[in-house]
Amino acid sequence: MTGLARLEAAFSAAKAAGRCALVPYLCAGDPDAETTRAVLAAIGPFSDAIELGVPYGDPLADGPVIAAAAQRALEAKMNLDGVFALVREAVRNEAPPIVLFSYLNPVVQYGIERFAGELVASGACGAIVPDVPLEEIGELRAAFAARALALPLLVAPTTPLARAERIAEGSDAFVYLVSRLGVTGTRREPDFAWIAERVTALRRASGKAVAVGFGIATPEHVRRIAALADGAIVGSALVEAYAGTRGDEAAERAHAFVRLLATAAQGGPGP
Repeated sequence: MTGLARLEAAFSAAKAAGRCALVPYLCAGDPDAETTRAVLAAIGPFSDAIELGVPYGDPLADGPVIAAAAQRALEAKMNLDGVFALVREAVRNEAPPIVLFSYLNPVVQYGIERFAGELVASGACGAIVPDVPLEEIGELRAAFAARALALPLLVAPTTPLARAERIAEGSDAFVYLVSRLGVTGTRREPDFAWIAERVTALRRASGKAVAVGFGIATPEHVRRIAALADGAIVGSALVEAYAGTRGDEAAERAHAFVRLLATAAQGGPGP
């Protein structure tokens, strides 16, 4: 099965089970490769897919939690080759579909064709590249399409509806709906009424799954999203859950948190 097909199947399976897909995010190499291996193994059984962040020194969309995680990973010498090695090992251990989250600069420096080839070789399903506008996605799109890789695209709150619908039509596997203005990790309640309206419009325009991220931080947030959208993406809150720990302790903290999120993703009333 191709990377794109695996990611689509994950969302389809969650929908068939009557829940939203849970997609946790963690930064590769934070605070070291061994901890990332342990966390991936710990959260895999409770995740429908995993976003694995490529550390970058100027993460424009990321708030202080993920920016600090990226800095720790860079200090630990994590790079794209190391990220792909982590993906290979996780896939061998039957991880759920893994999608990289990388800014464009590391991809271009690595080489777009080489990057796409390594995605396939490692077993990753694709990548999210948040800082490439729709009009400039062509080279990435061609490299990914030739290998049946997923290239999910982001829709921001400020994106006019007509443009948002075009982005959704061009997105692979799912549409990444940014729930609010600002960087990741901002502590502010999501506007669930707005999310419901935008999810409906994007589904209608594209027929694709819509996953909501940025500001989705608690089991209650995930429970609310489960009633509105096809997926919930949780990043900063997970990174924060095991920040300052390593190895088994980090894995235990991540496991406990993601298990709560997975229960919430089933929807229904809170405890």
